[in-house]
Amino acid sequence: MRNYKIASLPGDGIGIDVTAEAVKVLDAVARLDGGIRFEFQEFPWGTQYYLKHGEMMPKDALAILASFDSILLGAVGDPSVADHVTLWGMLLPIRQSFQEYVNLRPIKLLPGIESPLKNKGVKDIDMVFVRENTEGEYSGVGGRVNPGTSAEVALQTGVFTRHGTERILRFAFEVAQKRPKKHLTSVTKSNACNYSMVFWDEVFKEVGTDYADIHADQYLVDAMAAFLVTHPERFDVIVASNLFGDILTDIGSAIMGSIGLGASANIDPSFKYPSMFEPIHGSAPDIQGMGIANPLGAIGAVKMLLEHHGENEMAELLQQVIEQQITAQKVLTPDLGGTAKTWEVGDDIVTRILASR
Repeated sequence: MRNYKIASLPGDGIGIDVTAEAVKVLDAVARLDGGIRFEFQEFPWGTQYYLKHGEMMPKDALAILASFDSILLGAVGDPSVADHVTLWGMLLPIRQSFQEYVNLRPIKLLPGIESPLKNKGVKDIDMVFVRENTEGEYSGVGGRVNPGTSAEVALQTGVFTRHGTERILRFAFEVAQKRPKKHLTSVTKSNACNYSMVFWDEVFKEVGTDYADIHADQYLVDAMAAFLVTHPERFDVIVASNLFGDILTDIGSAIMGSIGLGASANIDPSFKYPSMFEPIHGSAPDIQGMGIANPLGAIGAVKMLLEHHGENEMAELLQQVIEQQITAQKVLTPDLGGTAKTWEVGDDIVTRILASR
């Protein structure tokens, strides 16, 4: 029996709704496979915990999470607390402390879904974003002086180390090697950011000399944003800094039909620490509990969890089940033109998994 300890962090808003469906699906996968066992432990950390305790999670949270094989995250954020408090109180400390330096986000238009892009089909939108996840613009370096006065100054410093930049670029080249097109695009803003982004470009070229089989090119981020909308078929694997990767993958989710479909993995490739899996979408607290949140992003995230642990057969089965459900056009949430409730989508996925015996 292959046992996996999973820490469940539903968090806030619809994160609670969709995480329940992701757990349900993993349980079904274990039942079907017979050789996998998932042991879940849920932690009630997030905004409500903050309002009671003054912190998003307890001081020993990272020590607690370190004993798990993976983390399943819903979403973090609520209007009652400033976004930077919730983000820096929970999500970013986990990513940085556990060296989850790879944020992997597949963007793929699935059969049965119409992209908002005119005349673009499933062959045109099929790419993977590799986002640097622990430094860059989200390093948290900076400060404010003379607050509340006319002389107030705010500084936010992006940190790009050679170690951090090289390791994410190498990971991206290796992802490109596993895909048929063997094409990698690097995204920067080196015409304006003449230190950090020029540095990134230089390291990209240096690392690229070790991967002669990869067609490597680069775009400025503003041009990239435009081409994702006008010519998505140009792209296969895209590597970008923390900020640029964050923004561009929201565009990617939109062109694949719904941000509710986007899945994300925060990976420590060394397996020294647990990796964390989550949907791309936010917490959307205004629709929590209404049953209209799409759980397929969270379910896609557990498919990535299975891949991370080498459970490739079950991961592929789950991907097939997701595509079958969408193609059937019977159990879809409102964002995809359907009327199904969040839990009905999860139940249908479970039924399809167990029926594949």
